[in-house]
Order: sequence, then C-alpha cells, then structure tokens
Amino acid sequence: MKTRLLATAVAVALPSLAAAQELSLPPIVVTASRTAQMVDEALAAVTVITREDIERQQPQSVLEVLRGTPGLHLYNSGGLGKRSALFLRGSESDHTLVLIDGIKVGDPTAGSISWQDLPIDQVERIEIVRGPRSSLYGSEAIGGVIQIFTRKGGGKPRLYGSAGYGSDGTHKSHAGLAGGGERSWFNLSLSHLESDGFDAWRDQSEPDDDGYRSTSVLGRLGSRFGQTGEAEISILRAEGRNDYDGMGPYANQNDFVEQTVGARLSLAPLAHWRTSLAVGNARSEREYFQDGHRAPGQDLAASRYTLSWQNELVLAADHLVVAGVDYQRDKAEGDMAFTVAERDNKAGFIEYQGGFGSHSLQLAVRHDDNEQFGGHTTGSLAWGYQWTPTASLFASYGTGFNAPTLQDLHVPWGGNLNLEPEESRSVELGIQGRNAAFAWSFSLFQTKIDNLIVPDASWNLYNLAETRIRGAEATLETRVLGWQANLSLTLLDPENRYGDNRGNLLPRRSRQSGRIDLDRTFGRFSVGGSVFAESHRYDDPENNVRLGGYALLDLRASYAFNRDWSLRAMVGNVLDKDYETAAGYNQPGRTWFVSLHYAPVAR
Repeated sequence: MKTRLLATAVAVALPSLAAAQELSLPPIVVTASRTAQMVDEALAAVTVITREDIERQQPQSVLEVLRGTPGLHLYNSGGLGKRSALFLRGSESDHTLVLIDGIKVGDPTAGSISWQDLPIDQVERIEIVRGPRSSLYGSEAIGGVIQIFTRKGGGKPRLYGSAGYGSDGTHKSHAGLAGGGERSWFNLSLSHLESDGFDAWRDQSEPDDDGYRSTSVLGRLGSRFGQTGEAEISILRAEGRNDYDGMGPYANQNDFVEQTVGARLSLAPLAHWRTSLAVGNARSEREYFQDGHRAPGQDLAASRYTLSWQNELVLAADHLVVAGVDYQRDKAEGDMAFTVAERDNKAGFIEYQGGFGSHSLQLAVRHDDNEQFGGHTTGSLAWGYQWTPTASLFASYGTGFNAPTLQDLHVPWGGNLNLEPEESRSVELGIQGRNAAFAWSFSLFQTKIDNLIVPDASWNLYNLAETRIRGAEATLETRVLGWQANLSLTLLDPENRYGDNRGNLLPRRSRQSGRIDLDRTFGRFSVGGSVFAESHRYDDPENNVRLGGYALLDLRASYAFNRDWSLRAMVGNVLDKDYETAAGYNQPGRTWFVSLHYAPVAR
C-alpha cells in the first residue's frame, strides 16, 4: 500500500506519469476514488476495457464490448441503434452513473443515457466500478459508475482511419488526425455507421427492416503549462436517425442528437496540493416521426450542466485527502410541458485514503442538497489487507440514493409527484490477486434498496418498500499454450421483497451469466473467439413472461500487412441462435463484418 499510494501521490503532481506507467504496471484507474490509483489498489471491484481490447473484439457498439462484464446485464429492443439499457449488479438502469471524460452525462428526463448511440470508434478506454459510489458522485451511483474515455492524441501528427462492410447492409467508416508533443495533445475524428437493420418487433404488425444511421465527431485538445498545470477541452457529438416499430398513432422513427462538451483545468499550487476545476454540458435531443412525417407533441430535449471543483492533498506518503464541491442543473424541454421541468443539486464531499503497513483504509462522506428533495447524506467505508505479495482482500460498506427523474414526476404519463428518492445500503467482500501468470478476483455483495421506483399494472409509478440483491462475481485472466484467456462469471439473486410480487426476480436480470474470451497471435495472423451465456430471465414483475436462456459464439480474425495496415473480420452469433433480451423484440441472427484499418503507431 505504501509504495502504491506514493505512486498515486506523485501521479497527482505529475499528470503525465500515469500514461507512461501503464505499459509496465497494472492499469491505473481514476473512477473508483476520483483520484489516480492502480487497479489492484482500488478497494472495489473494477474492470478496465482498453482500446486494445476493443480492436481485438471488433464490436459494432459500446454495448457489445460491455456484454459479459462481471455484474452487468443488458437488454436491447431490436438490434443496432435500438433502445437499450444496462443493469449493474441488479440495480435499475438509472442506478449507474455514467461519465464521459469526467463529465457526468445522462438524460435527466429518463435518468439514463442512450447507450445505443455512443460511437465505439471514438472510445479509448472504459472503467467499470461496481458497487455504490454515491459518497463520491451523488445521485444515480447506487449500482456503480462507468466512465468512458475518448481517444487522446500524442506523438507525431498522423492520420488514421478504417472502413468496413457487413451483413444487414451495415457499413462503417472512421477517419481522424491525432498527435501532440511533450506538452500538448489533440485528436480530431469523424465516424459514420449505417445499417439497414432487420424487423425489430416480432409480431409482424409492421413488417419492415428497421434501420439506423449515426455520424459522430470527436474533438479533444489539451496542453500542459508551467511545471504542474494542465488544461483540456473536449466535445463528443453523435447525430442520426433510428427506425423502429411503432404502435397505432405513435412515432416509428426519431432523429437524435447526443452531445457532451467539457473543459478541465488543473494545477498544483503547492508540492502536496493539486486543485482542478471542470465544467460540462450533456445534451440529448429527439425529434419523432411517423412514416417520415412529423409526429406532433412528442419531441424532447434535455440538458445537464455540471461544475466540479476538486482538491487533492497529500498529507504524507500513505495519506491522501480529497475534497470538493459539485453543482448540477437538469433541464427538460420539448413539446411536453413537464410537471417539474428543471432543478439543481449542490453537493460537497470529502474522502480519506490511508495506508497502515499491510492495511489500507478509505472513508468518504458526501452531502447533496437537491432543490426538490432536500438534503441527503451518503457515506462509505472500505478496508483492504495485503494478504500476500500477490494477493489482497477488501471489505466495504456504502450507502446511496437516487432522486426520481423528471419523467418519473411527469403526472400525465404515469408519473407521481409524491415519489420519494430511492435509498440503498450495500456490503461487499472481495479478494484479488495478480502475478506473472494470472490475474483473478472474486467478490460477494448484497444491496438493499428502499423506495425502489416501479410501475404498477397500469404503468403508474410508485415506491416499492424494499428489494434485495445478492450476488457473486469471479474473473480470471491468464495465458494457456500461447492463448490469452479471459473468463468472467456472475451469479445474481435480484429479489423483490414486498407486496404481491414478494420473492419474484426483478425484470430482465438473469441469475447466471458468464463470458469466455480466447485470443492468440500467429505472426501476422490473430484469431479469437468469445462465448457469452445467460440463464433465463423474466420480462415482468409478476414473473409470468419468461425469456429463455441462451449462449452465443462469436469468432474473429485479423491479418497485419505491416505495422500500419490490417484487415479484420468477425462473425457474430455463429450458431444463429434465436433469443430475446426484452419480450417481443428480435435480436440479430448470424452476422458478419469485414474492415480495413490504417493505424500508424505513434512515434
């Protein structure tokens, strides 16, 4: 703990150090504690997905690369670009806080983000922290936090790009310019994805192919100044059109815009003190159409404005204090006159990280003052023990809360102005290890949520008294006969604890899920495959609509012509399995995609 926390403290003073050390040390993460620390040091269950992982797996979307992550379940409503959501450790879809380059994102009307519209080509890295983080981030972080980092430049300026074509008329292209120097970096890129799709809805009432198209742009520029200063601005914008199967007079198309803009300034005025200021705006827009004609009264837009001031004070080599304030304002616009159209939230937090020989400790307290729901104080306590030089264990307790969304409160559409914030209590026990041959982890956890917001039989929202979620997660990374192997397993018991549905499983969560990835390189050739499996789930609180379990096999290969050019190919759902993750919605059968990539190595 002592040397690791010292390394973290140095990284606080020298922002470039983390990037330089990633090749020789376990990954450095920032999401688990709002500060830089090695993943083995985080007193939490953390998964890191790198750009190398993304390129090896060849996914078409962010959700595809997240599928099978420990503790994570997702559903999709009919293929590429269709409405999707994820549940982290069995909690609700709006219980996962999402950051893009440190900026809190999400549609405040719905409480979650449009995962299906995030462009995978613009992503450099994803950090998934499982377990409550409300004591650091506030509302929404009951199940955990997912942070997406966009691609960052560096090295000699260079062009890069790719183009590909596949089944369902899917074609994708991506081009960018990246570079920088010792004290600056930039990345400017453009990406386009389009697919004819397939019929999303199973009942054939509107038989057609439901297509999707999206164009995204990324701009990220930064510079270091003085001895310790750093400034950066970034923008990620995606816009396009999604076709789906509507019912009756309702829309069956929408034009969308998803945009995140952020700016950050940090410096170290004193040797042991770093301060940073970040501002951001996340905006979501939807315009709805019925067979190409505007659908009146349905357009929506929402904005989230954030401001964060954070200070990191190194008390000693083994002791770090993090303190700051956050401000957030949510606003809904559009054709619907929301019952509550805007509100703000002010918060202050303080965290202590300490090392005592083989023991480590993390304490955090946060107070949120919500304009509508008043004050909420959350806290967390985590203890770690370096059991052997290559293995450690941790135990933690944390509380969380989640304020009802603006849509939850919108009375004409099933909302309820009398809703109370959801509150949670979580405990976890974990053990993890890493040596030259293996990296592994195992966690047991339990979360109890009071006032869970759920719909009744008439789709009117109310607060459920209690739900209890228990589970276990295991991961293993190793090399066997030249093969890189990654395995994960999740066991989950998400149980309703109140009313007529007491003892039933929460909808759209499987009790068992797992993933195996195998990859190997033979000179210029690389081959690999993934198996993902889930047990059955239910689509409704009454557990009457059962969705069968399934297993999917994906295969992939690539060939490097030289260090800059490569050809890649993948086949998804090789066995052409028929399955559902949401009742009534089709999922892709066997798919294929071939792409050519130009990616010069940074020099």
